[in-house]
Amino acid sequence: MTNKRTLIVDDEPDIRELLEITLGRMKLETVTAADLTSAMALLGSESFDLCLTDMHLPDGNGLQLVEHINANHPQLPVAMITAFGSMDTAIGALKAGAFDFLQKPIDLEQLRSLVETALKVSELDTSSNNTNNNLLGNSDAMAQLRAQINKLSRSQAPIYISGESGSGKEVAARLIHALGPRGSGPFVPVNCGAIPSELMESEFFGHVKGSFTGAVGDKEGLFQAAGGGTLFLDEVADLPLTMQVKLLRAIQEKAVRPVGSQSEDVTDVRVLSATHKDLVEEVAAGRFRQDLYYRLNVIELRMPSLREHLEDIPDLAAASLERLAREYGGSVPNVSSGAMEVLQTYSFPGNVRELENILERAFTLCENDEISPDDLQLQEATPVRAAPPPDADEPQSAAAPAAAEETELRLPSGVSLEEYLEDIERQLITRALDATRWNKTAAAKELGITFRALRYKLKKLELE
Repeated sequence: MTNKRTLIVDDEPDIRELLEITLGRMKLETVTAADLTSAMALLGSESFDLCLTDMHLPDGNGLQLVEHINANHPQLPVAMITAFGSMDTAIGALKAGAFDFLQKPIDLEQLRSLVETALKVSELDTSSNNTNNNLLGNSDAMAQLRAQINKLSRSQAPIYISGESGSGKEVAARLIHALGPRGSGPFVPVNCGAIPSELMESEFFGHVKGSFTGAVGDKEGLFQAAGGGTLFLDEVADLPLTMQVKLLRAIQEKAVRPVGSQSEDVTDVRVLSATHKDLVEEVAAGRFRQDLYYRLNVIELRMPSLREHLEDIPDLAAASLERLAREYGGSVPNVSSGAMEVLQTYSFPGNVRELENILERAFTLCENDEISPDDLQLQEATPVRAAPPPDADEPQSAAAPAAAEETELRLPSGVSLEEYLEDIERQLITRALDATRWNKTAAAKELGITFRALRYKLKKLELE
């Protein structure tokens, strides 16, 4: 960190001295200013790698300085120092473009962590080329999304990623993490709807040995595991209200208390969140806390649906098919003009994830290395019509209900539909292979599928 320069703006001599001493021990050169006018003059005549500013200044406020820096020195990270409990001020600073914030009294561990992270920002290369491999497409919607991600990766503000299921919210979260100063740290994704409510506090904050039955040792939580990196809360709308309160405090205080512990652990994580639900509607319905919504939704990143950039489908399809060919072997099939036309006129309610699933199915079904419209299987399903009510004058058979009950399919208890269908598929494929003495060509013919499809299923079901 030698030769890195920090501008400290605060009207309290004691705070300036504390910051100068702490940053000096980190081998940083410091320059101080006691008011807004002096700070702006220094910014105009000297160069800095970081700015720390108090909110309240004799001739203005820190928000004015944040806005000035963002307008005139956009590469300079600036952190706001706020009074304890002034979260609204901190949120306002982040919305204005501040890199991060500190609360008084200043925690020196948090200060050092913030400074180390902020100084990495000037070394970042956030050109749009960095996102091309993960966010394909030349449409205006994707170009705008890449530009937003490049910009947001430089900040530490909490980001709420909205969008339909399958639109790539986790892909965006991973990019924001990878392109930012925390890119070398851990990225910890968690599906909030998949954690049992009784284990949620322990999972998020950890626990100490003996804190409850079964706690045979200390265990770190997700906040601790993501230290120095990013915690991605997927499907955050599924959190129960009791957990929302505890999550809110952890974000505000930048500290967590493990279950059974008498002390708090300081945390250093950036929180990103996402859900396919409308959080505004969830707040209105009383299922999501409004104060937590404002803490998570400091900046919103909206993921466009695939319907909004259908012109990118050829690029997306080519990349997906190349990946499938690498994973399952064989050549990359061509997508016929008819099949491409079908794809570009389909509504894609499941977005990019649905496109990938459709192409994976077509990859296994196609013949002669060309995907036809029939291989996509996107014909509109015939609606199931309800049977007409029986005629009142016509006698009903007493055996009919019993027969219907005998043919009703039931999913075994504790088994998912996917597991159940895979088990049936595995049995049928194994039976066909045994009957043909594991001649795969003959087995594929008996099963009524292509050799490519059989090879794909053998790998998927781990039968090879």
